[in-house]
Amino acid sequence: MGLSIVIPVYNEEATIETLVERVLAAPIELDKELIVVDDGSTDGTLDRLERFDRENGIRVVRHARNRGKGAALRSGFRVAQQDLIIVQDADLEYDPRDYRQLLQPLLDGKAEVVFGSRFAVGGAQRALDFWSASINRFVTRLSNRLTGLDLTDVETGYKVLKRDVLKRLRIEEDRFGIDPELTAKIARLPGVRIVEVGVSYAPRTYEDGKKIRWRDGLRAVWCVLKYNLRSPGR
Repeated sequence: MGLSIVIPVYNEEATIETLVERVLAAPIELDKELIVVDDGSTDGTLDRLERFDRENGIRVVRHARNRGKGAALRSGFRVAQQDLIIVQDADLEYDPRDYRQLLQPLLDGKAEVVFGSRFAVGGAQRALDFWSASINRFVTRLSNRLTGLDLTDVETGYKVLKRDVLKRLRIEEDRFGIDPELTAKIARLPGVRIVEVGVSYAPRTYEDGKKIRWRDGLRAVWCVLKYNLRSPGR
């Protein structure tokens, strides 16, 4: 059994080398496959990735133009070969040292999908700003009401899925709406157990380069309604 680590990247020249080094050093015993999807970066991100590609055999997938996180993940998922797949953001907010606790429920046969919650007991993190936290709580509660799940962090950047679960999903969202979309669609799959574990989190500011905006919060609400209320199969 191995792990595919899919990393969507857009203009992360300042962090991508550090992030890849942390992923390579992650304390897990599984075979690791790194897939970095450069989503049309216009800074020096791609040049830095090419060095890692030569030295560590990292697979780099490139979009000619920026298409969004959801589109980047679709491209990465399409080429992933390992049995387990994890989403890893490139901005250093999430710590690859948490891989072991994220993977354990899957390795123990207790789950098919794991969400790494920034709010569950066991996670250590700096506080989110008021508006980000408020929107996240609202989206999570609305999602829980419609899915019947009891999650604390629908929009977490850490999601781990078995490859055979991912193959049963048709992902449509191009941007950050992929998080509530995945939750809604996974919740409908028979026989799929979702487990949450606490993870560490170090939120960055907009001055640091954070890309999600208030309109993405509105889109998240729309996606919760869209993918939970429409008829299955559509």
